[in-house]
Amino acid sequence: MSSKVKRSLPLVGGIACSLNIETISRLARDPNIEYISFDSKVFALLDIATSSIKSKFAHELGYTGKGITVAVIDTGVAPHNDLTKPKNRIIGFKDFVNNKTSPYDDNGHGTHVSGIIASNGYSSKGKYAGIAPECNILGVKALDSSGSGSTSDIVAAIEWVIKTKNVYNTKIINLSLGSPPTNPYYEDPLVKAVEEAVKSGLTVVVAAGNSGPAKETILSPGNSKKVITVGAVDDNKTPELSDDFIAPFSSRGPTKEGFKKPDVVAPGVDIMSLSNSNLSSYTSLSGTSMATPMVSGACALLYSKHGYLSPNQVKTMIMKSCVDLKDTYNNQGSGIINLEKLFKEKPMEDIPEEKPYTENLFGDNFIAIVLLFLLLSRRI
Repeated sequence: MSSKVKRSLPLVGGIACSLNIETISRLARDPNIEYISFDSKVFALLDIATSSIKSKFAHELGYTGKGITVAVIDTGVAPHNDLTKPKNRIIGFKDFVNNKTSPYDDNGHGTHVSGIIASNGYSSKGKYAGIAPECNILGVKALDSSGSGSTSDIVAAIEWVIKTKNVYNTKIINLSLGSPPTNPYYEDPLVKAVEEAVKSGLTVVVAAGNSGPAKETILSPGNSKKVITVGAVDDNKTPELSDDFIAPFSSRGPTKEGFKKPDVVAPGVDIMSLSNSNLSSYTSLSGTSMATPMVSGACALLYSKHGYLSPNQVKTMIMKSCVDLKDTYNNQGSGIINLEKLFKEKPMEDIPEEKPYTENLFGDNFIAIVLLFLLLSRRI
């Protein structure tokens, strides 16, 4: 099979291409190649739930996410009434799978996720409103109709969001997806991409994964120290926290390198949100994919209150305001997010900024990372 370049990935200093075994072996011996990584498959992983995390407290203070944009990198987003009426809040759309220009979702996962963040409850008279019911959605389709995609497409999508963040006033990236880590975190293209996004000023919220209850099951890029990694809680369909418990499927920490994860947890079992099959209907799904947009919505509310915040400030405030569920850190992180506590958090100036990066992850020169696919791609 001849070599074929899929795309350049300057964000992580690499290229994605398909190569035969002979070429792979030759490149592995080339001193100009830092390392080779598989172009691994990546997979997509409210009424009571919103009460559990006290989102109404922020709404009553007047914070609804208005003017703040969350980029949802997923299977796309359908133009559901709850996102488009009375005003269209899907303010942009980019398709890395089929190159279409109008918002659509041929799977449903991305629409459900977007609804948890930004639904205004138009078709349910407010019952299924999301966490930040006036924020904007930037739909970025990087997963196909089966809910899977390649590492290189996710990296390209993240790079596009970084480049356009000032155009859309994007503050947050939601990644309800993941892949089992195959490289050390410092060589993982997904980790490199999300850390570049954080470095650019974007808060990145990532699903921990649905590989629990075994330990060390955090998926990439949730194994990055820079992102907010989210596990899932079963709220038992009550707003009280006393009967909440970590969902058995929720991935547990630590990471393979020993980092404490997840960072926080949020409701992720039987979550009602938008359906892509009918522009006024709803459906219920479970997973850390559903817990993650709860946190992204909370971040949007925080930005609507405080304006500029660094990603580290956002992460610190979210984690400090959690409620302890009396589980281990590797299961619950800092606990379940709580917006009432979050909006009583101390002033920004009392929260230290993250120290600048001291390590150069990419080296002084451009060194290609060859992402291999078609030959050795993995599924979970």
